[in-house]
Amino acid sequence: MTHVLAARSWETLRVEEAEPGLLVVTLNRPERANAMNTPLGEELIALFGALEAAPHLCHAVILTGAGERAFCAGADLAERNGMDDEAFARQHYMFERMMRALLACPVPLIAAVNGAAFAGGLELMLSCDFAYAVDTARFAFTEVTRGIMPGGGGTQHLPRSIGARRAKEIIFTGEPFSAAEALDWGIVNRLCPPGEVLGLALATARRIAGNAPIAIRQAKKAIDHGLQADLRTGMQLEIEAYYPLIPTADRREGIAAFNEKRPPRFTGR
Repeated sequence: MTHVLAARSWETLRVEEAEPGLLVVTLNRPERANAMNTPLGEELIALFGALEAAPHLCHAVILTGAGERAFCAGADLAERNGMDDEAFARQHYMFERMMRALLACPVPLIAAVNGAAFAGGLELMLSCDFAYAVDTARFAFTEVTRGIMPGGGGTQHLPRSIGARRAKEIIFTGEPFSAAEALDWGIVNRLCPPGEVLGLALATARRIAGNAPIAIRQAKKAIDHGLQADLRTGMQLEIEAYYPLIPTADRREGIAAFNEKRPPRFTGR
C-alpha cells in the first residue's frame, strides 16, 4: 500500500517502498546538507499525517538523508536570512507541527543517520524511535551560537536520553560530539561504516515487519505514553494497550504457529 505515498510527486523528499511494507523517506536536499526549509517541513507533515491516518500503509519507516555529507544540518538559515519576526515565528510553528507529526507516527520510525545531524537535524533523529549512524557522523545542538535555543523537542528529548547534566553541557556549549560518544551515551543504537547504515536499518525493519503489526503498534503506544507517566500509571496504560490484542486473528495465529512449529503468517487483523 505504500506505493500510494511513493508515487506522489515530492519536491524535497524521496519516498520509496524498499520492500513490501518498508518505507524509506530520504531528506533530498543534498546541495543544502538536507537542511529543513519550508517545503520540506510541509512535506514531512503531509507524509506523516497520512501515515498516522492510515497505519496499515506500512510496517516500518526509515528516515535518512541524501548523500554522505549530512543527515540534516538543521533549519536552512539562507531561507531565514531577512525573515521578519512574524515570518520566522510562522515558519517555526510549522516546524513544531512537523516534529509532532513524526512523534505521532504509529509504526516504528528508524533514523538511518548517514552524516552530520545538527540542530533541527538532531531533533529529527531524536523524534524517531531509535537510530543507527555511520561512525563518521557528528552531532550538535548549535542553536545558542545563533541566538536561539532548541525548539523542536531538543531540550526534552536529549535529557530524557542522556540525563540532564550531560544534556545541559551539550546544549549550553553548542559543541559537536562524535558518533562514538553518541553510541556510548545511548543516543544511537549502533554504528557502521559509511555506506552501510541504510542496509543496517533495513535489516532491522525487515525483522520488525515479520512480527504482528497491531502488536507492534500497541507496544509502541504503551512505551511512548507510559514514559510520560509514573510507573503504576504506565503499567495500567500497558494493560489497556494489551487487551485489544486478545481478540485479534494475529494473536491466534501466533499461538497456532508456535504449536505447529512453523513461521507465523500475520495479517494485521
